[in-house]
Amino acid sequence: MGSRFIPLLFLLFMISIPFSSSSKSDNIYNKNNNYKLSLDYYKQTCPDFDRIVREQTQDKQSKQPTTAAGTVRLLLHDCMVSGCDGSILIASNSFNKAERDADINLSLPGDAFDVVSRIKTILELSCPGVVSCSDILAEAARDLIVMQGGPFYTVPLGRKDSFVSKAETVEGNLPRTNMSMDQMLKIFEVKGFSAREMVALMGAHTIGFSHCTEFKDRIYKHSKRTPTDPEINPKYAEALRSLCANDTNGTMSAFNDVLTPNKFDNMFFKNLPRGLAALASDHMLIKDPRTKGFAEWFAANQTAFFQEFGRGMQKLGVLNVKTGNDGEVRRRCDTFNDVQT
Repeated sequence: MGSRFIPLLFLLFMISIPFSSSSKSDNIYNKNNNYKLSLDYYKQTCPDFDRIVREQTQDKQSKQPTTAAGTVRLLLHDCMVSGCDGSILIASNSFNKAERDADINLSLPGDAFDVVSRIKTILELSCPGVVSCSDILAEAARDLIVMQGGPFYTVPLGRKDSFVSKAETVEGNLPRTNMSMDQMLKIFEVKGFSAREMVALMGAHTIGFSHCTEFKDRIYKHSKRTPTDPEINPKYAEALRSLCANDTNGTMSAFNDVLTPNKFDNMFFKNLPRGLAALASDHMLIKDPRTKGFAEWFAANQTAFFQEFGRGMQKLGVLNVKTGNDGEVRRRCDTFNDVQT
């Protein structure tokens, strides 16, 4: 499931940032019941949880540098549909077409699924039947963000894995690159996110990537008079056209932040007014009056971006979680414990 990547302006480079310390926050209640998530949920039942997740994400990221971006995207695609319940991890079978096979999810990178699966395998040896796949995904995404230089934020634990994963539930719950700003804002608003929070979360594109199929209309079919969107930086547009001209099987990808693609920083926002956004949905952030101020704020103040992004990820990570008897702890992340469910 991996994609091919062509650096457009700079060679890739890897950085490693030490994990930051954080003060312990209060337990977080699930609004739907009385069970609560907590930062020390596995302290007694699986004390090596944090270490195992951190070591495995470090190993995977060092070998596959796109793992961080893919895992963050995987978390978003999980949480925005039916809540942070690991439903995106379920594989389809002859009885059920699962979420991961909805058309918008077909481009999710295999490395993201793989890192969760690896962690689960080791945890099942260390503390079998204890740690949910949804908790692994939430923790792994945070750890990978920090490894790329991004902000540390706390991840409360205790989620259970879903009993259901159906492809037909996906449409309308995830933003698409060809949506209008009205449509994008509405999708996030329904989930309880403000325009500021949406812009902050889209800042994850600072380590993200997009397939040519997601922006080819901007470089080839913008209009009859100008095939390429004139608001794209001309040299950048030329590089994108060169890249996508070789995309014969739909697997070629470009980095959303062409200047520091493997560093979690605010360069993504700095690039927007320079015409260095491949995706139309990204470019709209600096054009629409409802989002422009936030994009400019984050471009000017990385600390503010990190703070807002961390808060947004904490909010995303507890969206409609399952706890108690509302879910299960899967033995394998891609299969329900009752495979007939």
